[in-house]
Amino acid sequence: MSAHIDGSERRPTGGILALSLPYQIVAAVALAALAVLACLHLAMVFLHVAPSNTLTKQHGQAVDDWIYPEFEQNWKLFAPNPLQQNISLQVRAQVAGPGGSHVTNWIDLTAQDAEDVRGNVFPSHAQQNLLRRAVDWYGTAHDDEGRPKGTRGRLSEEYMRRIVLLRIEGPGARADVGGKVERIQLRRVSRPVPAPHWSDEKNSTQSSTRVMPWWDITDADRARTETSR
Repeated sequence: MSAHIDGSERRPTGGILALSLPYQIVAAVALAALAVLACLHLAMVFLHVAPSNTLTKQHGQAVDDWIYPEFEQNWKLFAPNPLQQNISLQVRAQVAGPGGSHVTNWIDLTAQDAEDVRGNVFPSHAQQNLLRRAVDWYGTAHDDEGRPKGTRGRLSEEYMRRIVLLRIEGPGARADVGGKVERIQLRRVSRPVPAPHWSDEKNSTQSSTRVMPWWDITDADRARTETSR
């Protein structure tokens, strides 16, 4: 065993032990907090994808609040029946312009997103999922007759109106509608994906269209979109 000439113990030169005691304590607490957070996240993701059980029935809202929207787990690609439709959302607007009120042609909002994503190595989450998730939410929050299912249905309508208004009015709008938007109408076009040439599956490729009612643009919608720009 060797000893230093001055008799002092050599201090570690790397890792937490190289820090002074107060900093060691802070670093240990930070690492412990990160470990707890990682375990909590893994537990939330597990409960989100697990079959319905006692914990998810009691704490399902807390799990959803943790997961959505950033950590959503979508397994449809590997499902027995993966998505087999291309869905696009289109809008037309009633606009108050210099020559009076007029209705625009249909504007394909989904095509705008596809154009932004195509050739983009790092497309944003909004470009890929914002409009698609809004359409999905609207569909699940309304019945077959288009009536909203309580508060979620009304919130989904407000969300859709404000997303669309950002796309067609004001700075950064992708389409010039020629005036102030008074009302909007949406339509959802579903086009089945044809079966590959090597498959014996026979499926219809006839598109279907669902037209939503006209929605008035309120001052609250316009104020929210102004703060979002």
